[in-house]
Amino acid sequence: MPRSSSDRANRRKRAAERKKRRGGEEGPTKSATREWLEAIVFAVVIVVIIRSLFFDLFRIPTPSMERNLLVGDYLFVSKVHYGPRLPMTLGVPFTDIYLSNPEFPYARIPGFTSIQRDDNIVFNWPEPDDPIDRKMHYIKRVIGLPGEEVSLVDKVAHADSEPLGFNDEMQHLWRVTLASEGARLPGSRLRELGIRETHSLPGETEVAVTATRRASDEIASWTYVENVEPYISGPHPQYRQRLYPEGSDFTPDNYGPITLPAEGMNVDLTDENWSIYEPVIRRFEGRTTSRNDEQFEIDGEPVTSYTFEQDYYFVLGDNRDNSEDSRFWGFVPEDHIVGKALFIYFSWDADATMPRFSRIFQPIR
Repeated sequence: MPRSSSDRANRRKRAAERKKRRGGEEGPTKSATREWLEAIVFAVVIVVIIRSLFFDLFRIPTPSMERNLLVGDYLFVSKVHYGPRLPMTLGVPFTDIYLSNPEFPYARIPGFTSIQRDDNIVFNWPEPDDPIDRKMHYIKRVIGLPGEEVSLVDKVAHADSEPLGFNDEMQHLWRVTLASEGARLPGSRLRELGIRETHSLPGETEVAVTATRRASDEIASWTYVENVEPYISGPHPQYRQRLYPEGSDFTPDNYGPITLPAEGMNVDLTDENWSIYEPVIRRFEGRTTSRNDEQFEIDGEPVTSYTFEQDYYFVLGDNRDNSEDSRFWGFVPEDHIVGKALFIYFSWDADATMPRFSRIFQPIR
């Protein structure tokens, strides 16, 4: 039965009374613009939290990890594997803008695994003196673990005297001896093997190529090639300034042996190892160091030994002859490590101006 006008009036009156008992009239409805702004702010906050504590995204800008990682690869990097590192400075997210003060001490939420040999890690480059989390990001492969003795012998890395082999996509320089002076390495066949770099050598029948072991084996099978062997760099005065520690007789291909510091490890300081450990103690352990005659001093006190406060790692690039790594600037402190690179989520080939579809979602080896 249709309601009368008086029934409708009574219903409105009762509704008004209920609203009054609940606290009065409802507030004004939010505008569409305000709703959008709130949604955007909420999304930004969530992204900042996720990328600060769980994972981050990075792009490969240089060929130092070829051919495992190519220029233009975009990487998914887990921060939870080793434990998220808490921020050390305050700044604008996703920019280089930050406050010089305050700086917070290093702290890390526990992860579910430790750093292992052969891990591809992203870290802040130890070289500059900027706040740690504002330094440039690098990616390299872990070769030496805390407390181990590392070395390179004719390009082959060793950890505690055990040789570490090259995987199929690591590459370095090879010396190719041709069968005759008129012989040449055809560019088309080299490109088929993924070889883009060749270097002339003084000999008329010798050339150096940057290649994987598999590619070098293929070149060695060509009838106009007499021999293929690793190209070993000899001593050079520039290495005494460029390699770590400065003044050593190391070369990029024959390096060390050198023992990595570890948390709680006590070392006797000597004339031989002072140049190795003094920069670590001063720059990464925050101590004041000096040497007077035969006396070592730390924080103004004479010492004969030192106990390290954190772990350090030795890292190398997979493109062994085109990588500045621990051979050049020393160890990676634990507080500089950001996370573990897991897979390639996108890859862009700038030369072909198109994506490398075959590399998308490929795990990093």
